[in-house]
Amino acid sequence: MNDTSSSAAAFDALRPRLFSIAYRMLGTRADAEDVVQDAWLRWHGSASGEVQSAEAWLVTITTRLAIDRLRSRKAEREAYVGWWLPEPLVEVDEHTPETAAELASDVSVAMLWVLERLAPEERAAFLMRQVFDQDYADLAATLGKSEAACRQLVHRAQQRVQQEKPRFTVPRQVHRDLLAGFMQAAAGGDRAAMKTFLAGDVQLVSDGGGKVPSFGKILEGAARIAGVYWSLEHAYPGQVQYRMARINGEPGLLRYVNGVVESAQSFIIDGGRIVAIYVIRNPDKLTGIAPLH
Repeated sequence: MNDTSSSAAAFDALRPRLFSIAYRMLGTRADAEDVVQDAWLRWHGSASGEVQSAEAWLVTITTRLAIDRLRSRKAEREAYVGWWLPEPLVEVDEHTPETAAELASDVSVAMLWVLERLAPEERAAFLMRQVFDQDYADLAATLGKSEAACRQLVHRAQQRVQQEKPRFTVPRQVHRDLLAGFMQAAAGGDRAAMKTFLAGDVQLVSDGGGKVPSFGKILEGAARIAGVYWSLEHAYPGQVQYRMARINGEPGLLRYVNGVVESAQSFIIDGGRIVAIYVIRNPDKLTGIAPLH
């Protein structure tokens, strides 16, 4: 194998890891893929044969590129209409980079919702330390900071995440069974049945990105949220359909109106009830989801 082929093979072997870093940092597939492609161009143009560790070099470059892109997106995110939720990873094939992102560690919509509240370097430090188990010496080299500064970044990020992240885990089959029941009730427009699956203080976050209607504030309450699902069914009788799917590695729902995907929905379950729903409606974030056949 020549040097060029060897260099390409080394990059391809690390591509899933690089994608998972970039996606966790940026929350959109397109941005993550752009960062990985930029990392490839830099790797391809470097004297890769002289690099002691391809993994360390590429992880560092990818992380720095993701931080730069996240900073450049700051103004765009601040101007975003309504709540910003990540682009969902849906209909994952076992050979795609998205699956690697799922298997490496928690990449749920709920977790990315929390990470969005961190500053770019805090987000990078937290992910590299807590998710990818990078030691502080490597983290310092990646971020170009002292180990002490990196420890402060990680500590600050951990505090924020611990305050806000979901504290509940349920077996996957329990999650699926509860969603299946809720899906049946929603598809039938049965508000009373829907409420039996919802916690009294359930919350719903909706992301329309200014492209489609969404709620400007977080909705709360079983009756109100059941009413939202009922209203859509009532507005489009016989046209609303649901499909179970894996969304960011967890059981979730896809909702279609007249055969066109209208939203991807992620759920947090606790105590046998749904306690939070994240509804991604921005059509720009749903383009990778196949239409209903």
